[in-house]
Order: sequence, then structure tokens, then C-alpha cells
Amino acid sequence: MGGKDDNSSGGENPVELFLKIGLDERTAKNTVANNKVTANLIAVIHEASVTDGCARPIGNLLYTVATKFPANALVHRPTLLEYIVSSKIKTPAQLEAAFSFFATTGSETFKVNDFDEACGVGVEVSEEDIKHAVNEIFEEHKNAILEQRYRTNVGELFGHVRKMQPWADPKIVKQLIDANLYGLLGERTAADDEKLVKKKKEKPVKIEEPVAVVDTPPKPSEEELNPFLIFPSPEENYKVHTEVFFSDRSVLRCCNSRETLEKHLKATGGKVFTRFPPEPNGYLHIGHAKAMFVDFGLAKERGGCCYLRYDDTNPEAEKKEYIDHIEEIVRWMGWEPFKITYTSDYFQDLYELAVELIRRGHAYVDHQTPEEIKEYREKKMNSPWRDRPIAESLKLFDEMKRGMIEEGKATLRMKQDMQSDNFNMYDLIAYRIKAIYSSSACRGQVVYLSKLRLFSLHCGFSREYYTFEVIVLACELMGQSIHLCTLEFETRRASYYWLLDALGLYQPYVWEYSRLNVTNTMMSKRKLNRLVTQHWVDGWDDPRLMTLAGLRRRGVTPKSMNDFVRGIGITRSDCSVIRLDRLEYHIREELNKIAPRTMVVLHPLKVVITNLEAGSLMDLDAKKWPDAQLEDASSFYKVPFSNIVYIDHSDFRMQDSKDYYGLAPGKSVLLRYAFPIKCIDVILGDDKETILEVRAEYDPSKRTKPKGVLHWVAEPSPGVDPLKVEVRLFDKLFLSENPGELGDDWLSDLNPESKVVIPGAYAVSSLKNAAVGDRFQFERLGYFVVDKDSTPEKLVFNRTVTLRDSYSKSGK
Repeated sequence: MGGKDDNSSGGENPVELFLKIGLDERTAKNTVANNKVTANLIAVIHEASVTDGCARPIGNLLYTVATKFPANALVHRPTLLEYIVSSKIKTPAQLEAAFSFFATTGSETFKVNDFDEACGVGVEVSEEDIKHAVNEIFEEHKNAILEQRYRTNVGELFGHVRKMQPWADPKIVKQLIDANLYGLLGERTAADDEKLVKKKKEKPVKIEEPVAVVDTPPKPSEEELNPFLIFPSPEENYKVHTEVFFSDRSVLRCCNSRETLEKHLKATGGKVFTRFPPEPNGYLHIGHAKAMFVDFGLAKERGGCCYLRYDDTNPEAEKKEYIDHIEEIVRWMGWEPFKITYTSDYFQDLYELAVELIRRGHAYVDHQTPEEIKEYREKKMNSPWRDRPIAESLKLFDEMKRGMIEEGKATLRMKQDMQSDNFNMYDLIAYRIKAIYSSSACRGQVVYLSKLRLFSLHCGFSREYYTFEVIVLACELMGQSIHLCTLEFETRRASYYWLLDALGLYQPYVWEYSRLNVTNTMMSKRKLNRLVTQHWVDGWDDPRLMTLAGLRRRGVTPKSMNDFVRGIGITRSDCSVIRLDRLEYHIREELNKIAPRTMVVLHPLKVVITNLEAGSLMDLDAKKWPDAQLEDASSFYKVPFSNIVYIDHSDFRMQDSKDYYGLAPGKSVLLRYAFPIKCIDVILGDDKETILEVRAEYDPSKRTKPKGVLHWVAEPSPGVDPLKVEVRLFDKLFLSENPGELGDDWLSDLNPESKVVIPGAYAVSSLKNAAVGDRFQFERLGYFVVDKDSTPEKLVFNRTVTLRDSYSKSGK
């Protein structure tokens, strides 16, 4: 039930058209590389009547409409475009509000006053109003800003202002926040760049077992335990669950006859058949984890089968790399395909069904140009060739196949209902001619050329709409018993069932569910591709990305992702965005069970224990697990203790205070699993400020009972440094929860500190044999995984997630 909009640029140059509305050249060219977005944007530009150009702010909003407008409310898109062109809607926040309003409204009529109120139409927020809101927020958070300085989360400040002034211009908000920060803090200093070190100095040291602090979730509901209870069994699929309304005939009440159902049950053995249909034009992301959970999960829960079916009909965007990745990552996520198939496997079958559609009087060969098709659709007018004789259409369709008609001179259209209220019933195109010549083909022969496969046919067909091919493939040729897709395809139900009814095919049960959107990230494959190809990140498996490859490299487990998806459910609540910390909650829940504890010091500070003989060495027992039993030797590991140990720089300060539990002159702390030590002297550098070394005495009797407990690493033998490792600390990729609100400026929202590399951390020697993919909890620091960049000379660790968790399962 996927689809591509039937709009093309005709004689227009899409890049020039996009430049006219203010897109920069790079964005325009990247857009043209995506056929679907190109078609949508061209349609939007024509609907908005701005083919001669418009101001860049308006063009940016039009671009967002082309990529994000709710598919279930396309009938209202012209109305929204009028608001944009007339500047009644002029900010990304207003546009997002409009999307939410129309997603809820669907194709139903609405009250203009309700829409205006929901989108802040007519509400003028002056710069003075914004300045007042920013000043108020800064006054409220002044102490925290002064303490954190340029480490302050600007995204949070932005969010506070948005709550006060939801219709404020985001660019003005950003400018005023930056100006206020500068006015309050002055020039950025070198100390401001030492975020991690400085921040940790102010954190109290934990006394208790340093495990993740989480809220105890409530008992899971029946739906959480089995979210697939909502789906009917195959033998129940004889009831009417969709009605298609026609302007010239009776309502089509979509259901299977008993005879059709029995035939289907016999062919499938009564099992549930589903399919997971990714397009190999990029790496899979967290949203695909939900699709896999639904498609494979339902089949598994019912003892059925799920196909992995590649939608390989867009060779320009496809790569063998993507095909290999998808198959490998599906299995890594815990799913086993029943069969692996390609859309291209069914070209001949689909052609024969198209011929049958013509024979039954439900399709015709059309000669209208793309511009004429668009005009006729807008006016709800039938094509002049709509009623041509069946024999004539069959003859012309055969000529299309045999390469006798030039590209663009004919299409095969389905004879649906041009007077329908649903745009997806306006005689959709089933086939068009896509001629790609190859030197390997015979003279005059046209081939379908894919980067994945080469088909030497008389003429290749490339579908303009998914509707024909995917429906037939998924339902009839693969025996699919239930059709699962996301909500943007809901308006295509009518054309879906029209086609199945026209061909007399089995009609699967349909269920649309909401897409998975997560805060502080991007889910668009086009934008992910831009991040990768323009080197904003380090490849498709960069641990900062929400690609499944990136999450795996970050140390996230398949189980935690599947638990996360199960927890949010298979709902129909559109436009919902799940907070990132909800995913992190499930990651911690899993890693807390499987990741053994160990000790690593990120910023080593040398401590010389003066009352312990130089060269002496003790092997102490350290716990891998909080509940380790003394009789279970496998639950412990050995850590050497010598007269030279290293603590973290952030755990020492020259001035003690009541709420500080680290080490300071004259103060004692406990070295975890070892002994209490007391600072007796500090060696400073020539500047009298830089701390070079701390002198301390240890208490071998352990009678001293200090409050602070520190992690540490010792020299494994006299004069030998501890195991040196590289640690990479990853944070949110974007500062804002919804970077899409910033339109074309979304790249400016990238978090400059989303990746911090610490090349000279010290680790306990037991880690030296760790392998790529091994996971650990670094005490007091978080969960980490060994990265593939590791070498025999130096291990590299990626932080998966921090220890602390503020997410409550009752929250959103």
C-alpha cells in the first residue's frame, strides 16, 4: 500500500524550480535525487501557484509540506498552502501545529476558526515579546546558567521559550538566547571547553552500589505482554472492515466470500502470512525495528511466516551494500525470514495481471502528458482516452511492452473514480515506460537496469505508484493474510481494495499503525543519507545515529529495542514522538543484567601512597556483579593494588565542602574494593594551579570510615602504566527534541559535543583481552562496548548510555 505521487516536472527543470522558491543549490540537487520528494514538491509548488518563485521563508515551509503533510488529509493541502503563501502561517511551529490538526481531522470538513486557533493564525509575536520571554527564562535559570556557562543546554532554553511563546520566530529566539548568553557570560573561555572534567568535579561521589537509578515500572498490561491480540485470525477474514464509496455506483463493502477465504486458507494452511518490505536505499533505523517487530512478531506469535521482500524498483537509489546490510541486520534483530524475495521477481506475473485488468475493463492506455494528467485530476475530469475499446488498450499495452512506444508517450491507468473525494482514486498510473539503454543489450532493445540485477526484457516497466505492484505482490503472489503499514497509507485503502476487487483477489485484513519517531534525532532516510555523505557523522553505523547499525555499534542489544517497541505498543496515535530516555530506560534494564562491572579512569590523576612500600603489589577481589557471592569465583575479577594508583581528576579538589565526597587535602575517601586513603600533600606545577600529583596514606586496617567511595586504577607492576584505552562519549546528536521544526536550518542544531574522544583513559588490566562487542559497566561512568576500531595495541570503548535514568514508565 505504498505510493508515489503522480506528479512530474514535465518540461520544467526541477532544480531551477526549487531554486526559485529559495532552496539552496545543494538542497535542490539532493531533493532531485529522491523521486518521491521531487514529485511531492513539484505538486506543492503548482498547488501554491508559486512556479515563478517566492520568498525563501515561504519556500522552506513549502518544502516541509512536501515531505511531512499527513497523507490522510491530502484534500486539505491546498488550504494550508494558501495560508502559507499569504503568510498567515509563517513559522515552523505553526506548520507543525497545522500538520497535527489535519492528521486528526483527516478528510473531514473542519471549522476555520478552530484551525486558526490551533495554528496561531493572526497571532503576532513581536521581537519585544520574544525578548521579554527570553529575559524571563534567563532570570529564572540564571544560577544554573552561571554555573554551567557555555555548557548550558540551549535546546532546553529554547523549549522553555516555546512554551511561553509557541508562535515565536525560532530564528529570533535563537539570536536572543545567544545574545543573552554572551551578555551574561562574556567571551567563551578555554575552561568552557572542559565540559566533562569540570562537570564531574561538582558531582558528589556515590557511596552505594553504583547501578542505574530507575523508577520501578508498574506491572505490564495484557496488551504489553501480547500486543498482537488486536489482530484477528485468518479464518475470521470474511467480515466487512472497509467501505469504498463511489460517485457513480454502490458502495463497495470490502470482504472475502466464503469460497475465496477457504481457497486462501487452503493455500496458506491457515497460517498468518506477513511481509517486511524495505527499500534498499539506505540503512535501516529504529523505525524499522518497530516495523520488524510488527511484521515478524505477529507471524511468530501466531506460528506463521514472514517474507523479507526487497522493494528493488528504484535502481538509482539502491546499492548491494544496503541489500546485504538489511538481511544481516534483520537476523541480528532476532528475526528469521520465511523467504527472501524481490519485487523484480514478479515482473512477469504483474504484467499478466495488468493485462487481465484491461480485459475486465478496469484499465486503459492513456496518452496524456504529466501536466495534462495533473490538470485533469485537479478538475476531476476524465481522460479523453478513458473509454477507449478494450482491444485497443490491449494492443497498445503490448506495444508498450515491446518498446514500440517512446518513453513518456503512454501510461497504463486504472479506471477508478475521478469524482471521488479521495485523490488516490483518480485513475492511478499502474505502468509507465522507463527506457534505460545498456550496451550489453541487443540493438534497439530496452532493458530494466538495476544496480542489483539486470533484466533483458523487451521493455522494462518502472511503476510510478506503488499501488498496483505492491498490492498484487503482497496479497496474491505471496499469499499475505494481513497487510500491515503505517498511517500515511491509510488514504490508499480505497485504491487497495478497489484493485483487489477488480481482479477478484483475496482481500487481506488491513492495519495501519503510527510511525516511530524519537526525540533528538532524524528518521528521514534522505536526511540520514545527507548526514553520512556530507560527513557530518562517521558513516551509517555512527553510534550517534538511530540506524540499527549505529545502535548496535553503540552497544544497544536487540532485546532492549524489541522491549522498547513492545512497550510503546502498536497504536494508531499519529504525530506522536517518543522521548529518547524511554528507549534508554530499556537499554539500561537489559545492560544492568548482562554487562559485568569494571573500573576505568577517564582523566587519570596520579596518587602516590607514601606508607606503602614501592614495588609491593596486592591482588584484590572486585565484584563483576552487585550480588556476587563469595563462593562464586566467576563473579569476581582481580585488580592489582600498588603504591601508585590513579583516580579521576574530577574526584579531587583543593577546597573541601560539606556536600563534596571526593578527595581533598586532609580528607579521606575509600578506594572501592581496596582501602581508605587520606590526602597528606599535593604537588603543583610551576603555575601553582595545575595539580600534578597527590600524596596520600592508606589505612590497611580499614578502621577509617569515609563517606566518599572512588573508582581507581593502579600500576600493575612497578613503573608500568595501567592499561591505556580510548573512550568515546556519545550524547544526543541534536540539541532540540524536534530538529525538524527548524526547517532547512536543521543541520545548525547538531550537538557539537555529541562525540567526545578521550584517548588516554586508564583501565584495569583484566580488560586487556576484551573483544569487539563485549559490554561492560564502568563503575560510576555508564555502560560501554568495545568498538570495532580497537586494535591489539589499544582498545576503544563506546559509551552506550549513562547510569542515571529519569524515565518513569508512566511518562511519555
